Amino acid sequence: MPRKRSTDDGDELLARLGSLTAQARERAELQRTQVELAIALQRGMLPRDLPTAPGLHLAVRYAPACHGLNVGGDWYDAFPLPDGRIGLAIGDVQGHNIEAAAFMGQVRAGLRALAFATGEPGELLARTNDLLLSLGSELFATCTFIRLDPATGAMESARAGHIPFVWATADGKSGVVDDEGGPPLGIQRGIDYPVTRHRLTTGGLFVLLTDGVVEGPSLAVEDGLEQVTRLAGIAAVAGLESHALAAAVIKGAESVGHEDDAAVLVVGLDGPARP
Repeated sequence: MPRKRSTDDGDELLARLGSLTAQARERAELQRTQVELAIALQRGMLPRDLPTAPGLHLAVRYAPACHGLNVGGDWYDAFPLPDGRIGLAIGDVQGHNIEAAAFMGQVRAGLRALAFATGEPGELLARTNDLLLSLGSELFATCTFIRLDPATGAMESARAGHIPFVWATADGKSGVVDDEGGPPLGIQRGIDYPVTRHRLTTGGLFVLLTDGVVEGPSLAVEDGLEQVTRLAGIAAVAGLESHALAAAVIKGAESVGHEDDAAVLVVGLDGPARP
């Protein structure tokens, strides 16, 4: 009899282990499906084509976080405005799940739609902020928006809680844009976003990016921005293509030490910008 009870107990234990294993497989499959859905959602909401203009070069790179359930909401966008200028945007939604990816789509779509009513960067971010608050979501987003005149190189930018972008000129100068900025979108009503004016000179570059490129456990944001600044300076002096610089910058995201989204948007001008 004792031997019979021992056999029964062993069979019961094996049955329980089999059940737990099946449940673990089901959870793993569900997680994998959720990640694949979020990544597909992210990629489907990013622009398929970038606007073109004489002498203007736009290049993008995007590396989604796809380890475990660490899926975020970074995005970039570039589109023509009704007045002939070009709108450029880059941003990052709080959180790393499928909700963040979906909210990213709302932010991008809302900003692009409102840009056809006003392309002025400060007013556009203010209207987008009010729109997101009206949706009642608990999420928020950082964003930089630039209005560029490709014929003259004149640029206006406004920043909502996002990291500043990097600039470089053909004569070897480079740095990080020093502007005031405002709080992230979707946090507080009635916010004003200051506008800063720049000029994209012949052979010059601007590099917009998300924090997944320059900040993490292994890299402080200041060091990450310095790294991108060096790359941009070298690229501008050497006359490297925007695509080559974008690839080099996204490659540097591997050194930050975490599994966050990473997005890069490089703007270059090689045509004769008029004063």
